[in-house]
Amino acid sequence: MAAYVSPIADSATIFKDGLFNGKVLFCTGGGSGICKGMTEAVMHHGANATIVGRKLDRLIASADELAKATGRQCLAVRGDVREPEQLKDAVAKTIEKFGRIDFVICGAAGNFLAPISGLSEKGFKTVIDIDTIGTYNTIKATLPYVRQSKGSYIHVSATLHYKATPYQIHVSAAKAAVDAVSAVLAVEEGPWGIRSNVIAPGPIAGTEGAERLTTKGHDGDGWAQLPVGRLGHIKDIANATVFLFSDAASFITGQVLVVDGGSEHLRSVGLPYPQAMLDPASVQNMIKPRL
Repeated sequence: MAAYVSPIADSATIFKDGLFNGKVLFCTGGGSGICKGMTEAVMHHGANATIVGRKLDRLIASADELAKATGRQCLAVRGDVREPEQLKDAVAKTIEKFGRIDFVICGAAGNFLAPISGLSEKGFKTVIDIDTIGTYNTIKATLPYVRQSKGSYIHVSATLHYKATPYQIHVSAAKAAVDAVSAVLAVEEGPWGIRSNVIAPGPIAGTEGAERLTTKGHDGDGWAQLPVGRLGHIKDIANATVFLFSDAASFITGQVLVVDGGSEHLRSVGLPYPQAMLDPASVQNMIKPRL
């Protein structure tokens, strides 16, 4: 196995050392990609963490990498966010090991390109179940402990629903709901000392999400026109995470923080319009297969 290379690099030096000493993070989807980077950033600043996902082997490997990279403890627990009892078990194991939960990242998600005409009812429901219902289940399982610590939630969303993004009805619906859930959570739980915010990543290089949504023959070349002149990095999301969990954001709740290098102002459909709507079969050669 190749040596682990931290994707957050210099982000660990931007904020005060020991910022989260004594804190505990609970993260769904933390075994890979953006959420793994978010977890690493919080751990670099002193927190211990639990990462939850369906693939235990990958979780264990990731937990070991995170622990070695940060010098903190990371617990890997297998759990499907669609199953409330599995999340409750993951929370119980977290409390048994660490005694508290201060921060929660709701990051489990699923995505692929599909038009309405070619998306099954089951496919639509699966994404809603993972992204939206999974977020709610995570909140329900962790809420009593986050109340005790007067902690904070971050929900990983997207920008796809800001415009009518073709071939993304399932994720657009799911993430719009996640944004709404976070806002209501902020209002209802604010009196208990809890904050809830959303991070909406734009195009982040080297992630599974970006890979799935990039059409064949267009591997990032179009993103060169972003206002900031580059694709995003996992460390960009990691830095936003540390900020939102820190006391610097103590008066920020119920908000959506878009971290996209300005791409949303310039984003196009991505597939030929209206050809892709009228004849989906004609653009299948442009769509990468589901992993």
